[in-house]
Amino acid sequence: MSYERNFQISETAVTFQPGGIIPLWPDGPPTTLNGVGPEVEYRGPVGTVGDALMLRNVSNPTLTVYRPPNGKPNGTAVIVCPGGGWRILAWEHEGLDVAHWLAAHGYTAFLLKYRVRGTPVAQADYDAEMAQMAALIDSTRKGKTAFRAMSDIVPAKFFSDARAAAADDGRRALAIVRERAKEWDLDSAKVGMIGFSAGAFLVVDVAVDPRTAPPPAFVAAIYGGETLGRPLPKDAPPLFTCIAQDDVLLYRVTEGLYSDWTDAGRSAELHIYRRGNHGFGMAKQGIPSDRWIDQFRDWLADLAFA
Repeated sequence: MSYERNFQISETAVTFQPGGIIPLWPDGPPTTLNGVGPEVEYRGPVGTVGDALMLRNVSNPTLTVYRPPNGKPNGTAVIVCPGGGWRILAWEHEGLDVAHWLAAHGYTAFLLKYRVRGTPVAQADYDAEMAQMAALIDSTRKGKTAFRAMSDIVPAKFFSDARAAAADDGRRALAIVRERAKEWDLDSAKVGMIGFSAGAFLVVDVAVDPRTAPPPAFVAAIYGGETLGRPLPKDAPPLFTCIAQDDVLLYRVTEGLYSDWTDAGRSAELHIYRRGNHGFGMAKQGIPSDRWIDQFRDWLADLAFA
């Protein structure tokens, strides 16, 4: 599948075209998620967005490359991981739009299509299932009673296999970009990751447990991510994270992530916005949380990743 969109940047329309789609596992992934049907592309409401492109039933993970349109990469790569509760990928406002923005600002972006849980093939059946699941979440939990872990929101048995598969895909993506860095005029020591919601859990899982490889050069966990009490490696990368206080799902979870990073003596930056809800991504709501990506860019520049 290939995607092309027009993206407005500084009042100039730029047409972005993928610079290649790379299969993560040409011989098939190391594990299989049961019950995943044919891949589905659809549009609908998600998070704060009334209409967005999304993907379901992803079983063949890929990386799509987006290079700076001016042909002058700054040498830093960012692997972009959309969210979606390990059931969908919010492909547009947490994926395509982020990759386009990064490329327009000199970064080489790699949009990760990672594996997710199986969902009903028929859209009506999927919508009904999601409504049923949403009704089970106690959205009145705030303040001291707010959710402190992902397993407080949804029992771990419903997402643990997909979360593990997503992290495997993230590790593989990181290895591919490093191995082929010269091909894209990149510094292999400057490959970082950004993730949203479930994608934020993915990038944190890779940073905390990179297996035999070094962790990413940096990680940005946007409204999500947790360490699960695992000790951080001594070379845990700098962390950027942000959240809206009215995000009843992951506000306290994200605070806990920041605390775990700083308790371990690792570099971290946390931005908490008064409002913005969950899943704002690149959507514009006319409020301060709209500018999170500019603050992310400032953070990268401060760390010499620019």
